[in-house]
Amino acid sequence: MKGITYKILALSMMVSITSCDKFLEEELVTDVSSASYYTTEKGFGDAVNATYSLLKPFYGQERGFAMTTMGSDIWTNGSDGGHKVFNTYDVGLNSAESYVRDAWRDWYKGINQANAVIGRSEGLEMDETIKNIRLAEVRFLRALYYFDLTNTYGDVHLSLEETVGIEIEANKTARSEIYSQAIVPDLEFAIANLPPTQSPYGRATKAAAEFLLAKALLTRSYTAWAESTDASRAETLMTSVITNYGFSLLDNYADLWDINNQENSEIVWNITNSKAQVDDGTDDFGHRGHLYFLMEYDVLRGLTRDVENGRPWKRHRPTDFMLGLWDRNQDIRYDASFKHVWFANKDEPATQASGSEPARAALSIGDTAVYIPGPGKDIDWPQSLQDTKPYMTITNDEYTERLFPSLNKWIDPTRPDRQHTPGQRDFVLMRLADAYLIRAEARLKQSDPGGAADDVNMVRVRAAVPGMETAMQITGADVDLDFILDERARELAGEGHRWWDLARTGKLVERTTLHNPQAAPNIQEYHSIRPIPQDQIDRTLGGYPQNPGYPQ
Repeated sequence: MKGITYKILALSMMVSITSCDKFLEEELVTDVSSASYYTTEKGFGDAVNATYSLLKPFYGQERGFAMTTMGSDIWTNGSDGGHKVFNTYDVGLNSAESYVRDAWRDWYKGINQANAVIGRSEGLEMDETIKNIRLAEVRFLRALYYFDLTNTYGDVHLSLEETVGIEIEANKTARSEIYSQAIVPDLEFAIANLPPTQSPYGRATKAAAEFLLAKALLTRSYTAWAESTDASRAETLMTSVITNYGFSLLDNYADLWDINNQENSEIVWNITNSKAQVDDGTDDFGHRGHLYFLMEYDVLRGLTRDVENGRPWKRHRPTDFMLGLWDRNQDIRYDASFKHVWFANKDEPATQASGSEPARAALSIGDTAVYIPGPGKDIDWPQSLQDTKPYMTITNDEYTERLFPSLNKWIDPTRPDRQHTPGQRDFVLMRLADAYLIRAEARLKQSDPGGAADDVNMVRVRAAVPGMETAMQITGADVDLDFILDERARELAGEGHRWWDLARTGKLVERTTLHNPQAAPNIQEYHSIRPIPQDQIDRTLGGYPQNPGYPQ
C-alpha cells in the first residue's frame, strides 16, 4: 500500500511510562534518531506507548468536541469560538477547515506510528507473550484510528505499511475494504491476544477490543455493504463485555462525574491524563471539556471566574429538544449532569430598581447568586416571583447563546488556577452503560425489541429517582431506533458520541433538521461525512477525490 501524503516523524514522538499508577504519563525520549532504536526491546516499548499519544489531540480537546457534539439534534453553538460551521453547515465547512485538516493528520500519524511498530517488530527478540500483547495494543489503536477516520470522512486512504518519507501518491479506499483489511482483522487479533486487564491503567484490554469491534460491526450493519451477521456478532461481543470482566453500573449516576472516582467499575476503557503533567505544563492536552459547555456566569452579579465554577468558553449549549428529553420526576440524569445554582464568590451591594430591573438585596459570599430551574421547573418561576429574589433566575424564555443550562460532567476544580486550560480528567471512551445501549441497538436490528428493552431498562433503572424504578422501565413496544437515540442522549450527553451516532444510523439530517434551528437551513445528506482536507488534495499526485457535495 502507498503511504500517506504527509511525512510522519514517528521517531520524534517516543514516550515512556514514568508511573505505575496511570498510563500515558509521558516523558520525552530524545535519543531515537536511529532507526535501530525501534528494534530494541526498550525502543519497541516506547514506540507502542507513542501510538497511544496520538489519541490525545482529539479526545477531550475543542476539536473533538466540535466535530462530535455540535450540529446535532441535542447540541447547538454557544456565543464563542471560531468553528461554528460544524453547527451551521454553511460554506465555511469545507476542505480548508482547520479541524477537518488536523483530525485527518493526527489520525494518520497514529496509523503510521502503528504501522512502524508492527513492521519493525519483525525479528525483535523478546518475550513472545509480551510482544504479542504489545502488538495487539497497537493493532487495537490502528483499528480505532481507522474507525474514526471512516466514520468522519467515509472512504479514505488505506496504508498498512510505515511511511518514512514524503509520499505524493494516495488511494481512496472504500470503507468496506478498510473494514475487511484493517478494522476487523486488527480487532480480532487484539481480542485474541490482549489480556482481560493490564497495568498501568489505561492500556488496551480484551474487553476494550470487544467493545470497539461490536461498535464497528453495528456501524457496518447500517451500510449497503453490511454482512448478515454484523448485528448478531455485535450482540455477542457486547454480551462478553457485559458479563465476563466484572464491570458493573455504579449505583448513583452522579458518581460517574466525581473527579476522585474516575477508575470505577463502569469504565471499560479510558484515555488517561495525569494531574501532575497537566498542572506543570508537560502535557499540552489533558481534558479540556470543562471549558466548552459552560454559560457566561462570570459577568453576572455576585460572580467572578474561579476554579470551582470553571472557565466558560461558551462553545456548546443544549437544544430545547434535548432539555425536554428527561422526565425529572422520574429520572435523575438531568439534575446529575447540569449545574443549577451558582453561589456568590464576591460581595455585592443592594441595588435600586431601574427600568425593567427590580431592586435586589445585597449578596454576600456564599449566597445564591444565580439559579437555573431547568426543564419542567420553569413554570414554577413566573417573573413576579423572580423579582422578589435577591438572586438572578434564568428560565427557558431567557436562554441565549451566553446564558443557558451548563453541563457539569467535566468540571475540574483541581486545576492549579482559574486560567489553566488542561484538566486532569480521563476521557471516557467506553463505559458499561454504553455497552448496554449498543447491545440494545444490535438486538433491535435483529427484530428483538424485547431484548433491547431489557438492556435499556438496565440503564434506566439505575437512573431512576428513588421509588420510581418501575415507572422508568419500558417494554419492547416502546423501542425503536429513535427511542434508543433519545436514550443515548439522556445517558451520554456531552460525551463525544452524538454526531457519530446520528451519522452512522442515517438519522443526522432528519433529527438535526427537526431539533436544531441553527443547523436546519443548511444541513444536507452529504454532510453525514466531512470534506477531505485541502492539504491531502493538494499534495497528492493528480489530486485526491473530494467527498460528494463539497467543492473540489
